[in-house]
Amino acid sequence: MKIKTLINGLYQENCYILIKNKSAIIIDPGSDANKVINEIKDYDLKFILITHNHLDHVSCLKDILKNKNVKVYSRNNLKEKKYNFDNFDFEVVYTPGHTSDSISFIFDNIMFSGDFIFKGTIGRCDLGGNEKEMKLSLEKIKKFPLNLYLYPGHGDKTTLKDELENNPYL
Repeated sequence: MKIKTLINGLYQENCYILIKNKSAIIIDPGSDANKVINEIKDYDLKFILITHNHLDHVSCLKDILKNKNVKVYSRNNLKEKKYNFDNFDFEVVYTPGHTSDSISFIFDNIMFSGDFIFKGTIGRCDLGGNEKEMKLSLEKIKKFPLNLYLYPGHGDKTTLKDELENNPYL
C-alpha cells in the first residue's frame, strides 16, 4: 500500500490518499477539492474515511462527492472493530477528546489519528472535545505496539515509541 500526503488549506491539514493497485481511498479530504481530485484521477476511488468533522478536515467533501459516487465513513456509521472494504483492511479505534466524534484508523502498523495526537503534543479539547475523554484515549493508545506509526491530521508523522518517550501528555 502506498500513502500520499496532501497538505491542504490555511490550517495545513494532512489529507491522506492510500493506494493499492489501481484503487484508492481518502482519509480526511481537507479543503482543496481540486488538489485531491487531481491526485486521485488515475485511480478508482473506493471510499472516504473521516477522523472527525472539523471543517479543515471535511470542507471539500461535498465537492469530491459531486465527482465521485462513493461512501463516506466516520464515527456516525463505524463501530470500533476491524473492517475489510474493497480489499482495504483496517481497524477503527474510537479516540474521543479533541472532538466527541474523533476516531482513528489503523492499517497494518499505521494509525491515521486525525487531531487526536500529533508529534510532541495532542489535539485541543476546547473545540467540541473533552479532557476526560482525551485522557482515556491516551491511556488506550499506550496499549498499542511501540512500532505503530502515527500519521496525524497536521504536521509530521511519528511513532508511538517516540511519543511515549517525548510527548509530555503521554
